[in-house]
Amino acid sequence: MSIGHRINISRRAGGLSLRDLQARIDNRVTAQAISKYERGESIPSSGVLIALANALGVSVAYLASDSTISLEAVDYRRKRLTSKREEAQVEAKVLDLLERYLTVEEILGLPTVAQDLPRDAPWPVLHDVAEAEQAAHGLRGHWGLGIDPIPNLVELLEERGIKVLSMPLANIDGLTAGVRREDRSVASVIVINKRDWGERQRFTAAHELGHMVLDVASKVDEEKAAHRFAGAFLMPAETLRAEIGKHRRSIGWRELFDLKAIFGVSVQALTYRCKDLGIFGNSLFRQLFNEFNQRGWRSPPYREPGAMDGENPKRFERLCFRALAEDAISESKAAELLGHTVHELLQFMDEPPSIESVPAGA
Repeated sequence: MSIGHRINISRRAGGLSLRDLQARIDNRVTAQAISKYERGESIPSSGVLIALANALGVSVAYLASDSTISLEAVDYRRKRLTSKREEAQVEAKVLDLLERYLTVEEILGLPTVAQDLPRDAPWPVLHDVAEAEQAAHGLRGHWGLGIDPIPNLVELLEERGIKVLSMPLANIDGLTAGVRREDRSVASVIVINKRDWGERQRFTAAHELGHMVLDVASKVDEEKAAHRFAGAFLMPAETLRAEIGKHRRSIGWRELFDLKAIFGVSVQALTYRCKDLGIFGNSLFRQLFNEFNQRGWRSPPYREPGAMDGENPKRFERLCFRALAEDAISESKAAELLGHTVHELLQFMDEPPSIESVPAGA
């Protein structure tokens, strides 16, 4: 990845136009000159490179690095991006975070591509979205999950070699992509919306996992197949039926929200799952969704009572702290990787979490 490409990625990640960047470096060079840098038609002087790095919030070493990664097969969930510029900005942010992630893995000598997916994957969905059930069952079996609810889905995915990033996303719920490295190896990444509630993040992550492990025929709706996979992966049929029964004509709010807490999903996802399994008939399904609409739970910000805290990916942060503790990187390098100042990093490391942020019984 050239200097120009890195300038372009960093500028788009910051949502800056060429003229915006020109202004940020106090007009040291023109927007046209920056465009030439990005296209590889010229190279900035050392003074301009320092100014660009400061304006973009990255290091000179980052802009001058020759490491190369690229995104491929990018797939958005609920894509509502209004312009190519917004799409480019999201992908640039993903590339920036991934480069930092892969950098610290390399420093520690860890494998950057070690996904634990079974040989059966991707599972075919040839005729009906219900075939995604088998994929969810197969993946749970391969990962030794049994039929129990999953306490922390993000931690599980990262343990299994799937990179998970959390970032604020204005117009999409999440995305999945492949990350191709210089050696042509491909790592998988799932991005979740940092602004979403925990249960929505969990369903998005499971939905994106579905896209990774399903091979959906063209005549089948791929989004619905990924939804069915997500429901089956988070709420195994045997466990849900054991909790709620095989068929219900009615259900109370307290029971719904108890089940929400057990499975870590929204009551809407739970209701869809019960309909898919024939536990709820069409009448009860419509009745419940009318209630959800009236209470505003189906409109932004989609917050239901008992909303869960987000499941923030922590592996990258832990690796940075480990590299710092092992003297593999300096304090300034750790701060750069984590996007902090050195002062912020040291303050964060030296202060214990507040009592309110520690789970009961921890």
